[in-house]
Amino acid sequence: MTLTKDQKLQRVMDDFNLFSKNFIHIIDNQNDKVKLKLNQAQVELNELMDNNKFVACAKARQGGISTYVLAKAIWRAVTNENENILIVSYRRDSANALFEKLKTMNEWLPREDYPEWFPEIKRENREELLFKNGSRIKSVSSGNKSIGRSETYSFIHISEYAFFQNQEMQLMSAEQALAKGHQSRLSIETTSNGMNHWYHLFHKAMKGDSKYKPYFIPFYHELYKKQFKAEYDEAEKWFYEYHKGERLKPKDLKEEEKQLYEQGANLKQLMWRRWKLQDLSLNDFKQEFPSNYRESFISTGLSVFDQSIVLERMNNTIPTLSADEVEPEMPDVMKKYVNKGLNVFYLPKAGKRYYMGCDVSAGGGGDYSAMAIYDEDGQQALTWQDNRTPVYRFAEIINEMGILYNDALVVVEANSYGTPLLERLRNEYQYMNLYKQRTFDQRGRKKMQLGFVTTSSSKSILISDYKENFERGLINVECPDTLGQMQIFVELDGKSGNKKGDKNHDDLVIANALVTQGMKSGQFYV
Repeated sequence: MTLTKDQKLQRVMDDFNLFSKNFIHIIDNQNDKVKLKLNQAQVELNELMDNNKFVACAKARQGGISTYVLAKAIWRAVTNENENILIVSYRRDSANALFEKLKTMNEWLPREDYPEWFPEIKRENREELLFKNGSRIKSVSSGNKSIGRSETYSFIHISEYAFFQNQEMQLMSAEQALAKGHQSRLSIETTSNGMNHWYHLFHKAMKGDSKYKPYFIPFYHELYKKQFKAEYDEAEKWFYEYHKGERLKPKDLKEEEKQLYEQGANLKQLMWRRWKLQDLSLNDFKQEFPSNYRESFISTGLSVFDQSIVLERMNNTIPTLSADEVEPEMPDVMKKYVNKGLNVFYLPKAGKRYYMGCDVSAGGGGDYSAMAIYDEDGQQALTWQDNRTPVYRFAEIINEMGILYNDALVVVEANSYGTPLLERLRNEYQYMNLYKQRTFDQRGRKKMQLGFVTTSSSKSILISDYKENFERGLINVECPDTLGQMQIFVELDGKSGNKKGDKNHDDLVIANALVTQGMKSGQFYV
C-alpha cells in the first residue's frame, strides 16, 4: 500500500527518531549545519524516557544529551497542544545558552513548507517560547527559588543538576510541579560534582532503590567513536610516533586497560586515554571521562583514602550471598536485615578466627549503628548497618553474630552509647571475647578497659591503621557501602570524618577500622 504525502508526514511526526532525523538541524563538531541523527546514547536514553516518568542520566563530557532533550522538547511542543515544558539549568548564562540553541532548532523547522504541521510562534522572549497551539517551552536558572512554583508542567528537564544549590529542595519542588498524567516526564542530566545529593540519588537509582531509572554514559561509549574521531586520530598518530610506528596491541595493555578493554573500550580509545593522561592526572581523567558511574564521583584533595585504590576495589567486589543462602544460617534477630542493611559475603567456616568491629548509635533514626566482620586472613565476611536499632537490641545482635562467627573477638567503640552496650554484653550475655584497650592512669599504672576509647589521638591511629591495611592489601573490603563511605571520608582542620552533608555517614568506616585494631592487638580470649 502506497502512503500519501500526509500519511508519510504523520508517521514522521509521530516518531521522535524520524522527526529529529528529518526536521531538527544542529551545528556539528565541524561547524556544519546537519540534521540530527540520534547517536547510540541518545537512542538508548530516548527509549528509557519513553517508558519511565523519572530518568537520571550521569555522563562523561560531550555526550549530546542536552541536544537530545532540546529536540525532544520541540517535538513535544509542536506535535501536541497545550504542552507546558520547563528546562532548568544551574546558572543564567547556561540557561541562556541552552535556550538559544533550542530557539535556533525551532527557527530551522520547515514551517513555510508545512504550515499545517508546524504551529507558528505566538510569543517569544528571553526565557519563553509560546506556540499558537497553546504549547510553551520555558527556560530558567535554578537560583534560590523553588523550581516550577505555582505551575504544572508536562515535561521538566534539569541540566547539570550536580552544580545546583539546595539540590534536594529544588528537585522536590520540580517533582511537585510535574503533571500526574501518563505522558509527563522529569529527566535529569549532569556531569558529577563530588559527593552531594546527586551522588546519593544516582547511587540509589543504580541499586534499584529509587523511582528514577538510571542511565550512565562511559567514556568508551559507541557515540564517542564519531564524536571524538579527530582526537582519536591525533592520539593514534602520537602513539605511532612514540612507539616506533607500532599500534597498541592487546598484549601491551596495562592491568587497568585490560579491564577497560574487556568492558568494551577499543584499542583506539585506550591510545586516546594514554594521550589524555599526558596532561591530566588519573583521578582528573576519571572525573571528566569516567568508565563507570562511581569514577565520576571521585573525591580528591582532602580524601583520607587513596581514591584510585578505592575505585579499583569497587570495580572488583563480589556480590552478596543470596537470601536463600543466608537466611537459614542467620539467628532470628538478623533475618529481617538480610540484604536490607545486612550484606553477607562469606558464611563462617569451622576453625577460623573472626574479628568484629562495632560502631554504636542511639538508634533513634539519625546516626547508624554498624558492624563489620573479617576472618583472620583479612577477608571481609559481613557488614551491617541500621539507624533504628536501639542499644539493647544491638547488644543482642552482637552476641548472636559473635557466637555464629566462631565466638569472634568483638571490638566496640566505647564512647557514649558503647559503654552501656559493653555492660550488656559482659553482664547480660556473658560474652567473653571482648577487646580490651591498654591504658595508663596518672600514676603510670597499666590497666585494661573494655572497648576502644576514641580520642583525637586514638582516632588518628585507628584510621591510619585501617588506611594502611586497606591500601597495602592486608585486608580485602567487599562492601560497596563501606567503599562508598571511604570515598567521602576526608581530613579537614586536622580532623577526619565524613564529608559534611545530611546523608553522609562514616559508621561503616569506623566499624571496619575497629576490626583492624582487634587484629593488631593479638588478643583472643576464647
